[in-house]
Amino acid sequence: MPPAQPPRRRVPAPARPAARPPRRPARRPARAGTIRLGSPRPRLRLVSLGLTLVMLAFVVRLLQVQAVDADAYAAKAEKNRYQEYTLSAERGEITDRAGIALATSVDAYDITADPKMFTPAESKAPDAPEQAAALLAPILGKDPAELVAKLKAPKSRYALLARRQTPQVWNQIKDLKNVFAEKARSEKGTGGTGVSVLAGIFTEPSSKRVYPNGTLAAGILGYVNADGRGGGGLESMLDKELAGKDGKIKYAQSGGRRVPTAGARETPAVPGSDIELTIDRDIQWAAQQAITQQVEESAADRGYVIVQNARTGEILAMANAPGFDPNDLSEANSAAMGNAALQDAYEPGSTAKVISMAAVLEEGAATPSTHVVVPNRLHRGDRLFKDDIDHPTWYLTLNGVLAKSSNIGTILATGQLGPTQAQANRVLHSYLRKFGLGRPSGLGYPGETSGILAKPQDWSTSQQYTIPFGQGLSINAMQAASVYSTIANGGVRIQPTLVRGTKGPDGRFTPAPAPERTRVVSEKTAKTLAAMLESVVDDREGTGTKAAIPGYRVAGKTGTANRVDPQLGRYKGYTASFAGFAPADDPQITVYCAIQNPTRGSYFGGQICGPIHKKVMEFALKTLQVAPTGKPAPRMPVTFKPGE
Repeated sequence: MPPAQPPRRRVPAPARPAARPPRRPARRPARAGTIRLGSPRPRLRLVSLGLTLVMLAFVVRLLQVQAVDADAYAAKAEKNRYQEYTLSAERGEITDRAGIALATSVDAYDITADPKMFTPAESKAPDAPEQAAALLAPILGKDPAELVAKLKAPKSRYALLARRQTPQVWNQIKDLKNVFAEKARSEKGTGGTGVSVLAGIFTEPSSKRVYPNGTLAAGILGYVNADGRGGGGLESMLDKELAGKDGKIKYAQSGGRRVPTAGARETPAVPGSDIELTIDRDIQWAAQQAITQQVEESAADRGYVIVQNARTGEILAMANAPGFDPNDLSEANSAAMGNAALQDAYEPGSTAKVISMAAVLEEGAATPSTHVVVPNRLHRGDRLFKDDIDHPTWYLTLNGVLAKSSNIGTILATGQLGPTQAQANRVLHSYLRKFGLGRPSGLGYPGETSGILAKPQDWSTSQQYTIPFGQGLSINAMQAASVYSTIANGGVRIQPTLVRGTKGPDGRFTPAPAPERTRVVSEKTAKTLAAMLESVVDDREGTGTKAAIPGYRVAGKTGTANRVDPQLGRYKGYTASFAGFAPADDPQITVYCAIQNPTRGSYFGGQICGPIHKKVMEFALKTLQVAPTGKPAPRMPVTFKPGE
């Protein structure tokens, strides 16, 4: 066996030199005309920067919308999504004393439009506003150009085309809408637009003021304006009570239409209160018929009649002629749209002599039988005074001065009110004021005149002698009626009233406050005056015999005054009037009539207003079932013989 050999030592291999990187091939020189591509990295960096800035802008805007301006945008979205409309309150009724409607409200519609639905994009027609206006104008009674302007309102979703239209008007429009909608549906399958030109016309429930009796009591009631608010008369005076309180409704909408499933928030409207007047519709009708007929027969400018309950101060009628129909103001004469009985100021003439006589009796300056020698002419101050007719010297009692309506006799009688003329003027002025002249009647009626009554120290030389017989001062018809009601009521003036009370939405009736009462003259003086006024009507020498009513004792006074023409500013024409009450022994009703500038026939108050007084008074007595007079009228002397 051969011997073991020692292991071989591994000799390490010699180290190889490090590998050299491969040489880049030498860049060949570019040949002429060759395009060399640039590096894309700068461009990528630019694009990345731009995208980053855009995203940053979006993030900033998103933060602004969702965090900073979140409330503002939410409110704007709410506004665009939700529509809010006013729910008109139902206007209260105006009734007469028996509850008969004189002014009421009926269902009506406001015709509206969504102008956006008439744009070419929505309607598919370039002339949609013109087409719709041509269809609607004849129905609404509007100018087509006006409707076109509303239908083209820029950036608007609501346009009011017409207010308070009757259901019949809306039915006509609705029928047209149905016709055009059916036409659009039929055209859609044949390449048509499929859009109705009236699709953007809508309606809102409203109410319309109606006066069932037409012209009756229009001067008292007034009218409502285009906004449904009182524009005159009691409609204006009591607008707050009548109007109620409007409500609101808010609901979601889309495409101009209500979203039924989105719910709604509604504040109900509160209806206005009903107003019950003191007016009696039947007596008002009789008064209006009588004065209208006489104004036409006399070719007069205007006239008025007032009927008052002498015991309560309540106005039973207040009629004006000419009048107007508040249902159709377009045909009304603006000069006739007020309440002339309260708004005209004029010189009363001889009907005011009763105040002079009241002062003379109350002050004890004379009695009904006092002798008054009345010459044909009387020189006072800078004037020569006369009566309505030439006459020889009259020998009259104070009662006769009133019965024959002597201006001269009245001047002589009132001259006894003081030791000097200035003092007599002050006494007479105090009675004129007590009877309600120179101040409002107390009705609170809009536009009522206070008349003109100067202070006694300001009376001119002629006024201090003309005022006692009703010239040189001015009144309204209500003031004149109130004077006679004061005498009829035993010398106590009751503030006139037109409203008996109100009935609220809850149905509860609230009476009007009790009117103010003021003692003007004693009961004795009032009764004496009533007897003297009977002589005017009952005595054959009186000027008011045409006002006599068989079976009833009537007390009254005629008036024929020179009239100041409001346009010329000087005397031209006359004011004829008659005032009185009945039954004279138990006074209940006062009637006053006046006619301005009668130009045909007689102009004397006893001749043209006396018959009106009789007609209206007779009707009122029968309507109110006032019993006939049971006692004969006392005979008071009118004249005396010289030397008695």
